[in-house]
Amino acid sequence: MEYSLNIVLIEPEIPQNTGNIARTCAATGARLHLVGPMGFQITDKQVKRAGLDYWDKLDISFYNSTEEFFEQNKGGNFFYFSTKAEITHSDITYPNEAYLVFGKETKGLPEELLRENHDTCVRLPMRGMIRCLNLSNAVCVGTYEVLRQWGYPKLSQNGKLTKYNW
Repeated sequence: MEYSLNIVLIEPEIPQNTGNIARTCAATGARLHLVGPMGFQITDKQVKRAGLDYWDKLDISFYNSTEEFFEQNKGGNFFYFSTKAEITHSDITYPNEAYLVFGKETKGLPEELLRENHDTCVRLPMRGMIRCLNLSNAVCVGTYEVLRQWGYPKLSQNGKLTKYNW
């Protein structure tokens, strides 16, 4: 089976986070969806530096607004990551063509969107005194949980020493 994972950033604000997320997407084969307005230009050197030389290995789409994104991706299997959710991210079984949706760094996803999609809102467990994880870390945790459930399709699972044999 051919698996397809989608990472969606709605109105990202910090270029370094988006660059790190782009690198995660390049490493895992996930498609990156960037939904504006964004707090930076994709040409910003901070974005490019964080993503290093992986930009040419990305499957990336851009949208001017949240409405445009949802209009162009009707019928998707959307999972909304939020500290306000009640379901743990690892308690969900993610179907093929899942969309992991993340909000902006300062505010997260709009509460209206969360309320309308209560059953597909998930959270990463953490201590109560911590407001949230860094966005790029949260995306990485969510991405690898989905890929773990799918058996890490098309990903190398064997490391190799450069000077020695195992």
